[in-house]
Amino acid sequence: MRRTTGPTPGPISASAPASASGSAPGRIPGRRTTAAATAAATGLALVGLLGAAAPAQSATAPASASAAVLAAPDIPLANVKAHLTQLSSIAAANGGNRAHGRAGYLASLNYVKGKLDAAGFTTSVQQFTSGGATGYNLIADWPGGNANQIVMAGSHLDSVTAGAGMNDNGSGSAAILETALAVSRAQLKPTKHLRFAWWGAEELGLVGSRYYVNNLPTAERAKISGYLNFDMIGSPNPGYFVYDDDPTIEQTFKNYYAGIGISTEIETEGDGRSDHAPFKNVGIPVGGLFSGADYIKTAAQAQKWGGTSGRAFDTCYHRSCDSLSNINDTALDRNSDAVAYAVWTLSGAA
Repeated sequence: MRRTTGPTPGPISASAPASASGSAPGRIPGRRTTAAATAAATGLALVGLLGAAAPAQSATAPASASAAVLAAPDIPLANVKAHLTQLSSIAAANGGNRAHGRAGYLASLNYVKGKLDAAGFTTSVQQFTSGGATGYNLIADWPGGNANQIVMAGSHLDSVTAGAGMNDNGSGSAAILETALAVSRAQLKPTKHLRFAWWGAEELGLVGSRYYVNNLPTAERAKISGYLNFDMIGSPNPGYFVYDDDPTIEQTFKNYYAGIGISTEIETEGDGRSDHAPFKNVGIPVGGLFSGADYIKTAAQAQKWGGTSGRAFDTCYHRSCDSLSNINDTALDRNSDAVAYAVWTLSGAA
């Protein structure tokens, strides 16, 4: 999550999307080359699905009143943490961070893309320029579902230059990656189309997500029935915060937490500071989860959630100590399961 003050984002140029054989620095794996992948990719544009434009259903209303929603899977914490370990190793091998314009970011993108390609997703890399450096968004579409009704889950993949960014935002990136892989393992056939995204240059001012939204044609924006954002969901002194934007998305998360006996609070610390903001600004319904940054946990919150009152939710926010030891496993586990619950429920998985 970006700070409310900090570096002024550099200009975003309308760079062409990176192709599978493009000359962008570092390796960007090409698209899947199987016949099935080719067929699936035929109907996909980089930033939207082709097809007759039709208004999306209001907010994220159930895709079908008769569709039986499958029980969402339990997302294995060990798998999420394995992705975090890989991102930590990537940072360690690339100057200690995964920041925009640095080798660690592109290596992180390649890691995530490779996992998704192998799992049967159709992936696209969108290229932009900010602050004189090339940035990348990764978009992954799961085959099937109504192309005019898209449920999208995203997180920013970049860290600050100070450190590896394991909570901010390895936590969200790893959780939605493992949720996407769970979709593949289940061979899910949702009523709505599922799309996942990993954003670049969030820490410079939501640059990647803003570029994506700004370059979506109006008809493609109308197809997104909900965008779910996950930024910092494993804070070491965690809270359980739910965005209060779209009522249906908000209630979906609240239902999950009520089911496991966890009280939530409305998220206010990150308002306008993460990648849901560009979507919200153009009228796309948004929601998401957050476990806290540099705000201080109150005594009442500590009574409710445990942890230490009078201490920040994440004392390593934007610091070099945001390492693998800066993760609360319980919060990461619960929030990862909540990601899957929302994806399954809001997409009408049946």
